[in-house]
Amino acid sequence: MAAVNPRKLTEPRGKTLSIHVVTWNVASAAPPLDLSDLLQLNKENLSVDMYVIGLQEMNCGIMSLLSDTAFEDPWSSFFMDVLSPLTFVKGNKGGINICLKLYGYYVSIINCHLPPHMANNDQRLQHFDRILEMQNFEEQNIPNILDHDLILWFGDMNFRIEDFGLHFVRESIKNRCYSDLWEKDQLSIAKKHDPLLREFQEGPLLFPPTYKFDKNSNNYDTSEKKRKPAWTDRILWRLKRQPQAHPHTPRLPAPHFCLTLRSYVSHMVYCISDHKPVTSTFDLELKPLVSAPLITLIPEGLWTMENDMLISYSLTPDFLSSPWDWIGLYKVGLRHINDYVSYVWVRDNQVSFNDGLSQVYFNVSNIPETEDQFLLCYYSNSLHSVVGISKPFKIQPGSSLAEDLLGEAQPHI
Repeated sequence: MAAVNPRKLTEPRGKTLSIHVVTWNVASAAPPLDLSDLLQLNKENLSVDMYVIGLQEMNCGIMSLLSDTAFEDPWSSFFMDVLSPLTFVKGNKGGINICLKLYGYYVSIINCHLPPHMANNDQRLQHFDRILEMQNFEEQNIPNILDHDLILWFGDMNFRIEDFGLHFVRESIKNRCYSDLWEKDQLSIAKKHDPLLREFQEGPLLFPPTYKFDKNSNNYDTSEKKRKPAWTDRILWRLKRQPQAHPHTPRLPAPHFCLTLRSYVSHMVYCISDHKPVTSTFDLELKPLVSAPLITLIPEGLWTMENDMLISYSLTPDFLSSPWDWIGLYKVGLRHINDYVSYVWVRDNQVSFNDGLSQVYFNVSNIPETEDQFLLCYYSNSLHSVVGISKPFKIQPGSSLAEDLLGEAQPHI
């Protein structure tokens, strides 16, 4: 058995993560053939660590609802077809808020679709406040959302351009005089008067208003309604307030956590919707508050098809394991946590346990015969999350493979 040395308690190094945020009201359209521009895949040196994709109006009509009941929605499937070969894994979908704990920091991601129409600005602002009030994580020992280190808030916010007439707005867009329109943008106006909304930052609107277009064109609305163009699709962010020190108390240094906007653009090349998609790319610089993963997974020795395989794993002292935790074996390039090719319940297949180091075994009948690369993931039932991932490894083919075991219950998330 390979020995596991205790981790040295060293000062964690700073990290810089690239986050690419997408918001798009797709107006019930099917995915286009190519999303390279939207996801920056046409760049030579792709350096994105995390994609955050929020869509609005994905499903309208009976056929869409029936299809999504039986199958994964076409947009999620399409994005994972594109991203899974690049080792990105699909996260949660369908909710208004996703809460992440990233190197010990709390990050909230909110995708919204606020009420439409020029006259409903007060209603939009009320919904904005209500969404924040609804994010209650008390039962899960998660702090209030306003105490999270970062909030990324985006979506079809439906804010409009007040006062100016249709002709003036279109001429300003034609001449790229966007600054003339900023002063009457409802969101910009609201931020001057709402203290909480003022805490949310946004990049400069240096791109044309993203609504409303004739579908399959770059022409603004030519229908009888001739809706006035507006920046309805927005990406905002908010960093946690730093407590103010007492005049006689030395201020403690705040943890290093900084978000820098690299780009904020629309993508006029896409015409399937009456909205244009908007993306932001950020650099998140942080000093990890957590220096080690909750679980460290180590596949022992040379894995072959002919013997039961051992996995060693160590736990941090503050991690509480459960009999319902399990370890999944995955091919590199997995799309979802349920894409395991085999799994073990950590307590059922436990071989030994001492000093924070445990061993479990995989039965040979559960090992697929292939030369693909694999990795192991530890899933915590209490945290509803993957808490440990191994480095990729290969399983050497053997001369024989036992028959599959039948009748065993499978975990499902």
